[in-house]
Amino acid sequence: MLSKSTQETAHCRMSPHSAARVVVVGAGLSGLSAASTLVKAGFQHIQVLEAMGRPGGRVYTTKPFGQNVIELGANWIHGQEANPLFLLAQEQGLLLEERGSASIMCLPGSVTPRDYFFRESRRQLPVDEVEQVCSFFSGLTSRAFESELEPRHSSQSLGGYLDEEFAQSPLAALEDGPRVFEWCKRSECTDEASSSLYEVSASQLGHYVALEGGFFNSLGPGGYQALADTLLDNLPPGALLCDRPVHSIHWALQEEKNHTRPVRVLCQGGQCFMADHVIVTVPLGFLKENAVAMFEPALPKSKADAIERLGFGTVDKIYLRFEDRFWPHDCAGIQLVWDAGPEDEEVYQHSQSEGGAWRDMWYKKICGFDTVARHPTVLCGWITGREAQHMESLDEKIVGEVCVRMLRSFTGWSVPEPAQVLMSKWGSERYVRGSYTYPPPGVDAVREHTALAAPLPLPCEAGNSQAKPLQVLFAGEATHVNFYTTTHGAYMTGIREAQRLIDHYSDSEPRFL
Repeated sequence: MLSKSTQETAHCRMSPHSAARVVVVGAGLSGLSAASTLVKAGFQHIQVLEAMGRPGGRVYTTKPFGQNVIELGANWIHGQEANPLFLLAQEQGLLLEERGSASIMCLPGSVTPRDYFFRESRRQLPVDEVEQVCSFFSGLTSRAFESELEPRHSSQSLGGYLDEEFAQSPLAALEDGPRVFEWCKRSECTDEASSSLYEVSASQLGHYVALEGGFFNSLGPGGYQALADTLLDNLPPGALLCDRPVHSIHWALQEEKNHTRPVRVLCQGGQCFMADHVIVTVPLGFLKENAVAMFEPALPKSKADAIERLGFGTVDKIYLRFEDRFWPHDCAGIQLVWDAGPEDEEVYQHSQSEGGAWRDMWYKKICGFDTVARHPTVLCGWITGREAQHMESLDEKIVGEVCVRMLRSFTGWSVPEPAQVLMSKWGSERYVRGSYTYPPPGVDAVREHTALAAPLPLPCEAGNSQAKPLQVLFAGEATHVNFYTTTHGAYMTGIREAQRLIDHYSDSEPRFL
């Protein structure tokens, strides 16, 4: 009969992955999908470390206004066909099948005849003119996303390309055309998570792949968190530790008597975890602020450059709950069209040279206020970039007062004071520092996304026979070439890195006849 130690040795020899220790840093969708995939594959030593006091990361489902959910973070599923998150939600019965307002809940840029557009003069704009401009704008952005731009636009910003094309259109001669076009650019900033479209590359958007089937954000009573919970349910007790911010990751450790594993993860509270592999799933915004001090030895230049070059912007929501509905029942949104909005090229260029004066007009970056599914007396405003970050520094009461003042000024309606004001603060969140990724002008997005995703040690370093492979792996939406900015991109990269480890151990397992 074999001794216990001999049995354990034989077991590890037959299944090397069962002895492998993997630490996952971050419990967002990428971290949870990585951990869940590894557990399902038979990995027995998985530890997920989450800095915040809750799992989910940039998924943040709350219930501040009663029984129904409010999403402070991720809001919708980008496309349905071949979208693993949509399929997961469908399989788990997490989709709300009702239609109507639920299908366009807080969806920026989804202009319908039920959107009321107002100029500063309180004049409501004709639906047909608004639709013409918005349709033309949509066609221009589609050409960028489908890589159909003429060569002369290859080095331009998205804002510059759009302005040049619009100036040649007869719509530019319409009384309200240029102002509605500026609103379109402001709305697009929400999709790009940028301070301005003049800071986004036009040509690099062609690498993003939009899945077919439209946006679907009619999630059921559990909201987006229900998707994260589905992944959490796959983890064994104790696998997730919240309130465990990671201070440093020491990799390429030499084997010593007291440890044989190549990576040491040290938490801010002093807790230490030794690992064979670490999957880092923290947001790009956090890496921009902390990567230099977080890794020992330092990250390779290619990865450090990718962290610096890729853009990472802030998108925030402002929820206003009123005691009673004051807007018409056929109104799906109140859109604000400024005489001189922040995405007007002259206004933008002037703001770049005037120091901090733009802070006095931060509210102009708000596109409008949309109705919210299952909340008949709630409106949601969207704001992006540096203006969003400035808003986060203000008291919610002040933000609510500014929003009500704008609604009254543009519409002329009798707008009451809100009963509650709630806003997200993703730029201020120390373990996130923003919302999602975008490609700035002059950046080779494919190269940078790929460099950010590359595991350590790099192939050139792994040639050293002493270096254990796949010590530090990277996942998250910023590491996906085609699905950056999206929840399904984050989810898929977690699975990608888990599969990388599964394949590594499958290749190393002995074969028995």
